[in-house]
Amino acid sequence: MTLGAEPNVPIRFDTKLQEAPVPIDRRGFLETAALALLSQATTPAFARDAHIADGAGRRVGVPAKVQRVLPAGPPAAILLYTAAPDVLIGWTRTPRPDEKAYLLPDAADKPEVGRITGRGNTANLEVVLSHKPDMIIDAGSTTQTYVELADRVQAQTNIPYALLDGKFDAIVATYRTLGQLIDREERCNKLATWCEQTMRTLRSRIDPIAADKRPRVYYARGPRGLETGLAGSINVETIDFLGATNVARGAPGGLAQVSLEQVLVWNPEVIVTLDKAFAESVLNDPAWASVDAVKARRVYLSPRLPFGWVDSPPSVNRMAGLWWLAKLLYPTLFPEDIGALTREFYALFYQVNLSDADVAKIMSG
Repeated sequence: MTLGAEPNVPIRFDTKLQEAPVPIDRRGFLETAALALLSQATTPAFARDAHIADGAGRRVGVPAKVQRVLPAGPPAAILLYTAAPDVLIGWTRTPRPDEKAYLLPDAADKPEVGRITGRGNTANLEVVLSHKPDMIIDAGSTTQTYVELADRVQAQTNIPYALLDGKFDAIVATYRTLGQLIDREERCNKLATWCEQTMRTLRSRIDPIAADKRPRVYYARGPRGLETGLAGSINVETIDFLGATNVARGAPGGLAQVSLEQVLVWNPEVIVTLDKAFAESVLNDPAWASVDAVKARRVYLSPRLPFGWVDSPPSVNRMAGLWWLAKLLYPTLFPEDIGALTREFYALFYQVNLSDADVAKIMSG
């Protein structure tokens, strides 16, 4: 690689699987008066444009220069890397060596900075201030809970905090808003245009397909394949976008633990999974043998380098898997070379050029 430019079996929901904002400091977030003074002394004035609306409709003031941006969570870190790796302060989780191989070296080696939102929150007020960001960016839910968190963090640090819409079908608008916030409009508009054209092309071929001709899909997570994203969940948005029927149609949104009995009742035609162990075992597992997807050997392991193609985390990395998933679900409609499309995406978004060996490794999951 070179560098370059029926009776239903009840579903048991596990609320622990839901991502939710964690207060930035479990002790109440307000620190010492000294830290408050530090924030006033070291954070930028809102100078460039006080009227840029973020994904939640909040008016966010931005500094005259944006040179250091702190991501609030993993989706924001990936979004920022693709748009402007030079302004990304660091990662919410240090990339593994196999992930670093598909990122720009200087960016891949940036430090771990913790996270403000979601499970495993580690960034309290002192940590945030220690990184001296010009701005904080989050990408994900724009519900009132997250709006209140953004407002609170901004008020207590005096650091502009923008909340961007993380929904898959909002990615075009999100990139364009990000470009305005960090003064990288040309780059972000280029990425937005690629996403927009790709999504339009795929939907133009899929939309004419009758509902009863679209594949029934089960999204399997975990080594037993019994964690899934319910219809409407951010984890399965690309499956929904491509018009497939997600068989897990319980209460809307979120992740859930389900039983094997329920999967047998759903009887999906296609299984997409994140877990290599499950992908390797399910085709020879007698308990799954009656499932149509297993009988037809239509069980597909999602690529995951440097980030997941369907999920994990749900950010712009899902665009990498859109053509791949479309070809799996509708093989006769999409004759395009997935290797060439993968190279195109990685060169534009991750800014690395892939060899044939790189593509083969990525596609192996």
